[in-house]
Amino acid sequence: MKRMKKLLLAFLIPSALTVVSMASCEKKAQAVVDGGVRQSSPQIDHIHKAGVLKVGVKSDVPKFGLLNPATNQYEGFEIELAKLIAKQLFDDPNKVAFTAVTAKTRGPLLDNGDIDLVIATFTITEERKLTYNFSTPYYTDAVGLLVKKAAGYTGLKDLNGKIIGVSQSATTRDAIQIAADNIGVSVTFMEFSTYPEIKAALDSGRVDVFSVDKSILNGYLDSETVILPDAFSPQNYGVASKFANKDVAVYVDSLITNWLNDGVIAELISQFEL
Repeated sequence: MKRMKKLLLAFLIPSALTVVSMASCEKKAQAVVDGGVRQSSPQIDHIHKAGVLKVGVKSDVPKFGLLNPATNQYEGFEIELAKLIAKQLFDDPNKVAFTAVTAKTRGPLLDNGDIDLVIATFTITEERKLTYNFSTPYYTDAVGLLVKKAAGYTGLKDLNGKIIGVSQSATTRDAIQIAADNIGVSVTFMEFSTYPEIKAALDSGRVDVFSVDKSILNGYLDSETVILPDAFSPQNYGVASKFANKDVAVYVDSLITNWLNDGVIAELISQFEL
């Protein structure tokens, strides 16, 4: 994503919130529909009556969604995005309840109604759009490769016969497999539930490569590792909602679109150095 010109966050957020603020002083939940007309929506009203926005986020992705063990608080770019949405619904950014999700659990939690939204580096694909609603993309990234510096690898071409650690149910495996097949490189995969588990496997030598989106890999980079220059399968992240909750999807998309246009999201991207 091409970054917009940096502006002061303190100036930007109030401006954007004014543009998309709820019209009802009684805080009645509403959804934006065609033509910008706001109508009462049972789906959004259900969230409002619950008194909190329930959002699935990552707890192990530095800069995006991380549960800080020192404070026991979630922090990161996607955490702030969730708070902005809660601000619109409740006039209070703190009325959001976070649930840690993985690539394997985020879908079922949405389907079961345990959470209202997923804002968790959820890649938009044509297949997934048949099952979930996605907002306009708020971030674009590509799959990368994190390896030990001492191994001397320079790219995927050097990984013939190597083991690549990936997350369960993620799109990473397919992206790497296609790229490897295209250049005649044979690789095998080992799947893990969490990113820290993959990093630990890399450190211990159980896998030769840690592969996921580059922005996520940046959070696990240390003095012993390096991210290779290769980039595969550029992909967009979107806010996901239950497929039946069309009004929620339209409303959230209107917020994301405004914040993209007003520079709020660009400033958050800059703030977290993504």
